[in-house]
Formats: sequence, C-alpha cells, structure tokens
Amino acid sequence: MTETLLLAVILIPCLIVAIVFHEVAHGWTALALGDPTAREQRRLSLNPLRHVDPVGTLLVPGALALFGGPVFGWAKPVPVNARRLDNPRYGMMLVAAAGPATNILLAFIAAVLVGVLLGVSGTSMPDWAMTAFASFIMINAFLAFFNLLPIPPFDGSHIVGGLLPRSMAAQWQKLQQLGMVLIIVLVAATWAFPDSGIVEHVVWPPVQWIVMHFFGLADNVARIVAG
Repeated sequence: MTETLLLAVILIPCLIVAIVFHEVAHGWTALALGDPTAREQRRLSLNPLRHVDPVGTLLVPGALALFGGPVFGWAKPVPVNARRLDNPRYGMMLVAAAGPATNILLAFIAAVLVGVLLGVSGTSMPDWAMTAFASFIMINAFLAFFNLLPIPPFDGSHIVGGLLPRSMAAQWQKLQQLGMVLIIVLVAATWAFPDSGIVEHVVWPPVQWIVMHFFGLADNVARIVAG
C-alpha cells in the first residue's frame, strides 16, 4: 500500500502539469488565431487551481493509480469561441491539435533533461527520480494520443470535424454536446470490460512506440553529454 501511495504522489503532480499545459496551449493558440475568450476568463495562467477539475484531475486519476488502472484524467476545458477565430473551421483544428502537440513537446523536453542529468552525473539517478521522469514522459504521451481519439469532446473529434465536408461537420458538431456523457461511458466501459482492449489496442501501441523513442533520445543525449 505504501508503494502504491508513493506512486500516486508521483503520478498525480505529473498528470496535473501535463493537463494544465495541455489546456493552456489550447487557450494561447486560440488567442493567436483571434479568440481572446480564454484570456478574458483568466484561463491562460499556469496556476493549476484555475484548471483543476476535482473529479477529472484528482479523483479519477487518483483512484486509477491506487487500483492499478490506466492513469488518465481531464481538466476544466479552456473556453474557445469558434466564431471569434479568424478562420473558425481550420482554427478549431489548430486549437485542438495544440494540446496533444504540447504534451509531445513536454515529453521531448523531459527526455532531453533526463539525458543531460545522466550525462552530467555519470551515474544513475535515484529510483524515485527515474520513476517521476518516466511517468511524466508516459503520461504526456498517453494524454496526447488519448486526446486524439475521434470521440467528442476530445481534441481528435474537433480535428475530424474540420476535415469533414460542411454538411457532415454540422451533424458531427451536435455530438459535442454529449461530450461528458461519452467520457463517462468510456471510463465505465474501461472499468467494466478490462479485457476489451479499449485502451490497450487503440492507444497503447503508439504511446509505447513514441515512449521507446524518447527513452532512446535520453540515452543518446546522456552519451553525448558524458563525452
């Protein structure tokens, strides 16, 4: 139990950082494309308290970590008004893509940092530190690909909506209103049918692929720094 609690203490802060940067990236991208809604509602801050959803950011990931499930969660969505974007159709695609792209960037930075620290020290890092960095990389990679699922209200659904013909996009947009219901169904299905492979067969393969490359990047950086 102590090890499980320690793991939760490591995982939850990593998840909060990943989620906050993910959401703020949406807001900054929307601002750059003409929509200041997030700025007006003071949601461009990196202060977690402005973005934390008690259930999605704390309760759900904490319970998943405690009981050994796949750790994921969500924050309060940063408000974006598509009608205020310079190009609503393609602007929403870019705003949506900014979140996953930021998570991949965070994982990349963490991998480089690990490599630098290992190369400078010339020794292995403490177990807790390696667990924290590995978890941070894994969580960011998972959030990136998980959010790319074409399920409302995930980022992937907005990207799909921008690619669909206008007649179909209007119908697709109506599904966004069922976003929270679909999230609850997805979480419930993951718990109720653990062998269904909803996460393992769809999300984990690309996550494992990119995480493997990030670990390889860290190793290469460590070799270069060590000389």
